[in-house]
Amino acid sequence: MNLANRITIARIFLIPVILLFLLVRFDFGHFSIGGHTTTVSEIVAVLMFIVAAATDGLDGYIARKRKMVTNFGKFLDPLADKLLVTAALVSLVEMDRIGALAAIIIIFREFVISGLRTIAASEGIVLAASKLGKLKTTLQIIAISALILNNFPFSYIGLPFADIMLYVAVFVTIWSGIDYLWKNKHVIYSGRI
Repeated sequence: MNLANRITIARIFLIPVILLFLLVRFDFGHFSIGGHTTTVSEIVAVLMFIVAAATDGLDGYIARKRKMVTNFGKFLDPLADKLLVTAALVSLVEMDRIGALAAIIIIFREFVISGLRTIAASEGIVLAASKLGKLKTTLQIIAISALILNNFPFSYIGLPFADIMLYVAVFVTIWSGIDYLWKNKHVIYSGRI
């Protein structure tokens, strides 16, 4: 169990804590601007979500820099990412901050691509992540963070930033999924997976 894998595991253990602050209404107070309200619990949840999301880059960097790349890490890292995003999206649907369709589209894309990569890896084929996929992840993190805060920091100027970022994230999620499948169609049709 190396440092990179411990960081990945810590990200997984943060998920229930994030959900606790999101879904349980602690009475720590709240802030309101322009009809949008966010609670101290939601601020804590979003800070923890951002920290958890940031550890994705950190564990990968450490694993590559220190030559700690393991099969366990290759399996666990993308799983931790999917669990974090899925848990946040399902919570946001429960909180009535997003519609189920947006969450389903994002989750569906994540599991289709992860499934393809897993099957390919079992055949010794490495399907690398794309820059578009990394952009998709960044946009999802921004959108989820803004949605957790109920558009709070942007409501004073009347900008529905959280909704805009969600639509952009869904669009890029679909686009990156199609792009990924298109670029790897030779693997899909090769008969090796």
